[in-house]
Amino acid sequence: MKTISILIPTYNEEENVLAMVETLTRMFETELSDYDHEIVFIDNASKDKTREKILMACNKDPKVRGVFNAKNFGQFNSPYYGLQQTTGDCTVLLCADFQDPVEMIPRFVAEWEDGHKIVCGIKTTSRENGFMYFMRSCYYKVIRKLSDVEQIEHFTGFGLYDKSFINTLREVKDCTPFLRGMVAEFGAHRKDIPYEQARRRAGKTSNNWYTLYDAAMLSFTSYTKRGLRAAVFLGFGMSILSMLVALVYVVLKLVWWYDMPLGSLPILIGVWVVGSIQLFFIGLLGEYIMNINTRVMNRPLVIEEARVNFEEKEK
Repeated sequence: MKTISILIPTYNEEENVLAMVETLTRMFETELSDYDHEIVFIDNASKDKTREKILMACNKDPKVRGVFNAKNFGQFNSPYYGLQQTTGDCTVLLCADFQDPVEMIPRFVAEWEDGHKIVCGIKTTSRENGFMYFMRSCYYKVIRKLSDVEQIEHFTGFGLYDKSFINTLREVKDCTPFLRGMVAEFGAHRKDIPYEQARRRAGKTSNNWYTLYDAAMLSFTSYTKRGLRAAVFLGFGMSILSMLVALVYVVLKLVWWYDMPLGSLPILIGVWVVGSIQLFFIGLLGEYIMNINTRVMNRPLVIEEARVNFEEKEK
């Protein structure tokens, strides 16, 4: 009998944990009764009663397992590490807040049985804030055009991953992983399935403008060199333009020596324009350096504080 693993990253999801376990258990009893399963929660140091709820579920059902991080290791490291702790023939990654529709899992499994190694849920519409969805759409289009690797638009990580792909993630050993980019880069025999993202069932999202910016910069600095190339080309172009303007200005001054005052306006414009461009690209260069620095330090993805119900598998 094949085993399906369900990985659910959590951070302050006390209102959703037990409801998610109940929904998944009912689904395996009815629609996926031919499969064994495990439900793995990886908690990123929640500050509410999320861990207590996970422990309650683990004590009630040995197929529910928990990995508790020693602290919050971020929105990328924790799910990536959690995928590597699953033991099933395939793993489904989904959010605990029910924004990823649980009812799509049987369809994911059917596509997996048809030979697809990765099945991605593609968010074509959303009930979230319209402005946020528009901003995400713009970001995906920009990164897709700039990236050296084909990126998947509106893919949040929700999907099914074959065990062979999970083993690939174990071999990569990236201490700053961007799972969505790795799926696009390494994922073979992929199937994309559209869905409408629902609103959160309960609780409040931990995402904000900083976390969204962090995600955007990680993908940008990991999968495109065009930012730095643009700095080089724009700097070269601005240098030529500046020399031409200076040459024209000198000629005009020589022709109309007394009628054309030097003035400070051209100098101010040049300083402000060139200075702002320099600051922008220095900041962009800093993002690349931070990305390199994090990878060079080679720190662990997460540090576990405890894990529950893994003993039987380890034996």
